[in-house]
Order: sequence, then structure tokens, then C-alpha cells
Amino acid sequence: MWKYTDKVMDYFLNPRNVGEIEDADAVAEVGNITCGDALKLYLKLDENGRIADAKFKTFGCVSAIASSSALTELIKGKTLDEAAKITNQDIVAVLGDLPQEKMHCSVMGMEAMHAAIADYRKRHGIKVEEEEDNDDHEGRIVCKCFNVTENKIRRIALANNLHTVAEITDYTKAGGACGRCLDDIQTILDDLWHEHSASSAQASATPKTDFDSLSAVKKILLVNEVIDKEIQPQLAQDGGGVEFIDLNGNEVQVRLTGHCSCCPHAAATLKGLVEEKLHELVSPKLVVKEA
Repeated sequence: MWKYTDKVMDYFLNPRNVGEIEDADAVAEVGNITCGDALKLYLKLDENGRIADAKFKTFGCVSAIASSSALTELIKGKTLDEAAKITNQDIVAVLGDLPQEKMHCSVMGMEAMHAAIADYRKRHGIKVEEEEDNDDHEGRIVCKCFNVTENKIRRIALANNLHTVAEITDYTKAGGACGRCLDDIQTILDDLWHEHSASSAQASATPKTDFDSLSAVKKILLVNEVIDKEIQPQLAQDGGGVEFIDLNGNEVQVRLTGHCSCCPHAAATLKGLVEEKLHELVSPKLVVKEA
């Protein structure tokens, strides 16, 4: 018997937003009933481009229903750009926690959201960003039991800082059935983190750009890039995160998310990790403040 938090049980026993939207502006379906969990998500936008309604139908366990329910609550009232920034760790944070073996349910919710956003934009002739129209279902299939591709394994591993095959199974179900792909998954992880280490080393060896000489837009892009690529993965290990809000002069405004938002050591995280990493990779003049 899995040990669930009170919030997980509440979202399971009293699920929010179950059902269909007949005139939905976007619909997405992820997972596979044959393989276990499946989720269908419906979105309806208002005249201001915000998600006015979100409903879901889920075939799955307690964690799948609770994660889907929490997702719909998270995205209502947000623009598509805002919703696209929500991660599986944000879903877990709403629920208090999930058993490690059930983390794939939060990932399924995030994937449904990205697919629905991509569906809306394709319907309206809007360019779909690469991270929304991910190619998880393209490329080589590694786990035939659950139809998981190498692209998905690499993306989920990077987003959640996963280094072991067991973690990949928890987050994607890959390797959780016959086990024939376990060695292949480990090879993918070894190659991925070797590439990542080499890339990080090269970036560290590259002289930093003269921050003061950059335009305001380029400053914002640089700060945001460092937060997304260097800081976010570290915080995600513990179910937390950080969102870039604004840059005023040398003051970087951010918002802690997930477990970090209620952590008693939040101030230390801002100074000891976020600000220190920005000093290292961007400029020692930057001061980090919580928005």
C-alpha cells in the first residue's frame, strides 16, 4: 500500500474539474490505456487568452487522478505562456509529495499540458515552441513495453536531474516491465551526463560576457538562461524551483516555487545558490531578491 499525503487523498477522493469540454479550444491525450495510465486534457480560453476552464479524464491510479486534478487547478487563470512554465515538480508540490515510484504520474500531467498548449497554437496557426511540441514520441524507442523513446528519457532526466535507471523507471515507467532495456537506459544516462559535464566545463572555461555592455533585453535573456539551465536543475532535485520575474538594474527578481517556496531556508537558497551562481556565470554585481 502506497503512503499518500492528505492532499493527494483529497485530490483523489474529491477530484477537481473532471469531465469534458464540448467546445474546447484545445484537447490533448497522453499515455496509453494498454500500458497503464492515460490522461485526456481539455482547455477553454477566455477573451484575454487566459485558461478559463480545464477539465480532464484519467485512466489510472490514485496518483494519476490526483496529479491530473492538481494540474487543472494550477493552470486555470493562467496564460498559455505561464502554464507552459509549470513543471511536474510544481504538480508534486501542490500535492505535498508523491511516492517516488509514482512520479511518472506528475510527468504525465505536465506532458498533457504541453501537448494541449501545442494543440491550441497549431489550431490557431501560432508557432509552437520546441519545448511545447517536444519530440518524445519521435526517434528510437528504448522501452517497447511502455513505448518510451530515448528523447523522452534524456529530457526527463535533464529536467529532474535523474542519474539512475531506477529513477528513470519512477518518472517514465521505462524499464518497469520486462527489463530488457535497463542496460540501454543506463548507457543513455551515462552519455547524457558525460555530455552535460563537458558542456558545463566548456561554459565555465569561456570568459564571461561584459554584462554592463549588454542591452537590457540581452541582460534579461542571459540571466534567464543561467537560471533555467544551471540553477533550476539543482533545485528540482529536492522538488523545488525558481522562476525569473524581472531585472531592474543589477537587481534580479525571482520567485521560489515548489518545495522551495515554503522552505525555512529559502533566504539561504537565494543567496547561497541563486545569487552565487549568477555571480559566477553572469556578473558579481547582481543582487537577487524574492519578488
